[in-house]
Amino acid sequence: MNIKQAKEYIKNSVNLYLKKDDFGEYRVSVVRQRPIFLLGAPGIGKTAIMEQIAQEMGIALVAYSMTHHTRQSALGLPFITEKTYGGEKVSVSEYTMSEIIASVYDTMESSGMKEGILFLDEINCVSETLAPSMLQFLQYKVFGRHKVPEGWVIVTAGNPPEYNKSVREFDVVTLDRLKVLEVEPDYRIWKEYAVEKRIHNAIINYLDLKKEHFYCMEMTTKGRSYVTARGWEDLSEILTLYEDEQLPVDETLVGQYLRNEKVVKEFTAYYDLYNKYKRDYRIGDILSGNPSVQAIARAKEAAFDERLSLLGMLLDKVQADMKDIMNQAAFLSDLKNPLKAIGATAEQNSVEQILSSLEKQAEGRKKLLENLQNANSLSDADRKKHRSVVHFLEEARKELYTGEAVTGAEAYTYLKGKYSALVSRMKQETEKVQGELHALFTFVEEAFDKGNEMLILVTELTVNTASAQFIATFGSPDYKRHNEELMLSERSDDIKAQIAELKLDWG
Repeated sequence: MNIKQAKEYIKNSVNLYLKKDDFGEYRVSVVRQRPIFLLGAPGIGKTAIMEQIAQEMGIALVAYSMTHHTRQSALGLPFITEKTYGGEKVSVSEYTMSEIIASVYDTMESSGMKEGILFLDEINCVSETLAPSMLQFLQYKVFGRHKVPEGWVIVTAGNPPEYNKSVREFDVVTLDRLKVLEVEPDYRIWKEYAVEKRIHNAIINYLDLKKEHFYCMEMTTKGRSYVTARGWEDLSEILTLYEDEQLPVDETLVGQYLRNEKVVKEFTAYYDLYNKYKRDYRIGDILSGNPSVQAIARAKEAAFDERLSLLGMLLDKVQADMKDIMNQAAFLSDLKNPLKAIGATAEQNSVEQILSSLEKQAEGRKKLLENLQNANSLSDADRKKHRSVVHFLEEARKELYTGEAVTGAEAYTYLKGKYSALVSRMKQETEKVQGELHALFTFVEEAFDKGNEMLILVTELTVNTASAQFIATFGSPDYKRHNEELMLSERSDDIKAQIAELKLDWG
């Protein structure tokens, strides 16, 4: 299966394991909650999907790599204590709490979340001294004498032996206590993630043309040669920083992230070509609705790989702007609640009381942000949203404190005006992005006519979360028209009508 299928399977399993009966007890007993074992090549996103699952389900996540753990750190250290049996005092051995289980309790205390996922990575690399204790842990959720708290689901992961010399193959007794999911690299699925994460567009465009270079692992005369999804993602980040600092990108840099000579040479050459396309076509002019005659003429005559690169650059800019708009919309929508709470009593309250309310709202939002961070269940989008709300509340408080408002009503009028100004600015930016989208469709119509580029454009706008939300919220006549023209269901109806005219049966 691919990583997306594995993610959905894990989410379903976690959801079922956390279901309770009418008495508030978990319906699946601890002994029957088989831990999931995610088995797959390195760098394909096993840890990333665990973070996504925790964020989407609103539960906590504690992640541990098992490679460094010894029997003592996992099970706890022994100490002597006194107990009384039958009236006689005796010395007995006890164990301190496992570092792993203690971290679960720490997360519960700091985040306030009582349910979550304990993710143990590289579990098939545990030391020989710890291996016998893993059977008890996998079936009973016990390390030493201490249990994993109720409401915590165990998910494990590891690499196949061919990728890691430290791997110890599990025997049947161990495997019989796990739900094994074998995951294979899949560029199509990774691309969905890459677009959402804003992976550098040159990488996505290159891999669209060279899908076989997405993931490769082979042995050469110089040693192991490899390219992983993690490598592409890390390269994306450094490329962006290099561009910000206007530093030259060469094979030496790319080779630090992609350990395959052929891929390094080809990607570096493509990256130079990509930047040349960017300069030659003048992306900003196209999206402002003023493409040069030369740009249109060149696009018409371009080979498919150049067309694909150009379309990718245009989509990348438009979808990034759409995502910014949707983030602003989410922030403004979330900000309504604290402002409404203040407005409900503004007439009766003084300016000082409104200042106090703003401070409490900001502190409450900071605490929520801290709890989500401590639980490792905070997405990048939510982090930005919460920080934006806090910034607005704190800034408004400072401005009111030094302002001229003398009544609660005046203070609230000021807050509404500040909020309305943000809404107006977002509307202006939305219109600008709608203009970019119209210009993009117009250019594709002019430059590529009836080619597959329009199908690619409509498909990419449909599958991307930000663009799909933007179009659903603000509309796009161009998208609606082309989507209707390209819809298979509509084309199927047309075919049926033509067959009916010929008096043939539709099979």
